[in-house]
Amino acid sequence: MNLAQLHEMAAAGEKIVMLTSYDSTFAKLSEEAGVDILLVGDSLGMVLQGAENTLNVSMHHMTYHTKSVSAGALNTFIMADMSLGSYEHDNEAAYKNAEWLIKSGAHMVKFEGGGSKVKTARYLVERGIPVCAHLGFTPQSVNQLGGYKIQGKTDESAAQIMQDAIAMSEAGVGFILLEMVPAALAKKITETIKTPTIGIGAGVDCSGQVLVLQDLLGIYTGPAHKKPSEFKSPRFVRNFLKDTNSIQAAVAAYVKAVKDKSFPALEHSY
Repeated sequence: MNLAQLHEMAAAGEKIVMLTSYDSTFAKLSEEAGVDILLVGDSLGMVLQGAENTLNVSMHHMTYHTKSVSAGALNTFIMADMSLGSYEHDNEAAYKNAEWLIKSGAHMVKFEGGGSKVKTARYLVERGIPVCAHLGFTPQSVNQLGGYKIQGKTDESAAQIMQDAIAMSEAGVGFILLEMVPAALAKKITETIKTPTIGIGAGVDCSGQVLVLQDLLGIYTGPAHKKPSEFKSPRFVRNFLKDTNSIQAAVAAYVKAVKDKSFPALEHSY
């Protein structure tokens, strides 16, 4: 699977399936189940390291897990997150860190934010680094945003997300990931820009969907130091393991549900 094929799928109306992966075993399993894109997410800070957020994930963590995933999925498109501090302040440093991820096995890098980050995206794309822009709720800005909150609810914030999406598309990014934005806004963005969109908590009308593997399996229960009873899954999560009793079948069921547009349903959207 390559970027051109993924864009052809989106243009033909076929939904793109993305799932996070952090090791070769689950990467291989996901490839066999038909996942189109494996995201080596900085979500590993939460689901693997037990932290409250993604803020302490480093580029060393990201490259290690990218190498592991690429070893297990030789035929799947791999996207890798750029960690906090690796791209925001200097475009040349952003390029070197992105190149590090590509050399570790990624086919595309993802980073958060619009605004000034559009110049960073253009800088990387012009130098041959495929980019996915992450808009809406951006986990690396969780403290600035005041917690895990839906974005784009006001006319002003919705207009800003739309503006950033258009600018990122014009900068040449390969995908735009929309997290925790109203479904109506995500639909409008998807219909407005040429770049395919990937949604998480953004409704069924995005070009594709992504979930965190541990959420799909219903096994994530919050930060390591907190009791599971204190954790409540986000609205956009669906436990596919509950109905299948098999990890392989759960991932395959997720693939099928995204492809046939039964996931996300209304209850998974804002």
